[in-house]
Amino acid sequence: MNDLTAFTKDSAFPPPIIVMGVCGSGKSTIGAMLAEAANVEFIDGDKLHPAENVAKMAAGTPLDDDDRRPWLRKVGEALGQAGSGRVIACSALKRQYRELIAQAAGRPVFFILLKGSKSILSERMKARAGHFMPPALLDSQLATLEPPHDDEFAIVVDGNDPIETVFEAARKSLAALMPH
Repeated sequence: MNDLTAFTKDSAFPPPIIVMGVCGSGKSTIGAMLAEAANVEFIDGDKLHPAENVAKMAAGTPLDDDDRRPWLRKVGEALGQAGSGRVIACSALKRQYRELIAQAAGRPVFFILLKGSKSILSERMKARAGHFMPPALLDSQLATLEPPHDDEFAIVVDGNDPIETVFEAARKSLAALMPH
């Protein structure tokens, strides 16, 4: 299959998708590519953060669980409002965050973790212009990250690879979920 448009033939596909990972992992880039391939809406989860969270991160202060909860609910609600699939880029670093997102969505959510090396992530963050997340917060995100467990509706993709390779790996994993 060359694209994900076949998923739209079944109301359950594509499922709501979160492209997750730490800052600089390529969530927005890969999420937008997957959404375009599936002909569904893409939302950058950073745009759903309350202003207080953005200001806190821009000042170099990591968010805590209390800061994240309202944002994660908003991400889940945005997924739940989609009649057929929607893709959102969201860090979703902990299992409890992913559970909160799925609960707020009111349906199962498929998570794609883009896992990258600290050196590549740091290089990408330093190369970004105009993003509120400073490279100094990478260590706190890596320390917080809980990769998905086997019982979660999730895959892990090597985010160190070139963008097209990462996209193809994610696309193929989603295509494998398609009901026959």
